[in-house]
Amino acid sequence: MTRLEDHVTAFNQAVTTGDWDTFADRFADNARMTFVGVPAGPFEGRTAIAAAYNANPPAETMTLLNDTGQFQWAGGGTGTMHVTWAPDDTVQELTVVFD
Repeated sequence: MTRLEDHVTAFNQAVTTGDWDTFADRFADNARMTFVGVPAGPFEGRTAIAAAYNANPPAETMTLLNDTGQFQWAGGGTGTMHVTWAPDDTVQELTVVFD
């Protein structure tokens, strides 16, 4: 399983369990999360990322379509995520672009 596949699996688990704090642990302390195409963020730091997910949790799981980060939501929408990994394999930067 690639790091990106593992990240999507962890995301989907958080959607189904509501455990966004554990999911946020996948991000570096000083991570940045940005969204393009929706009015959210950017979020700076693991604490802010966890707070954002807890305040407005995604309701749909996603399927990774390829190794370039294209995905499809369970409801049919699509997008692409761009991930930069920190040396310890946590997420340093995540940009999600919605189609």
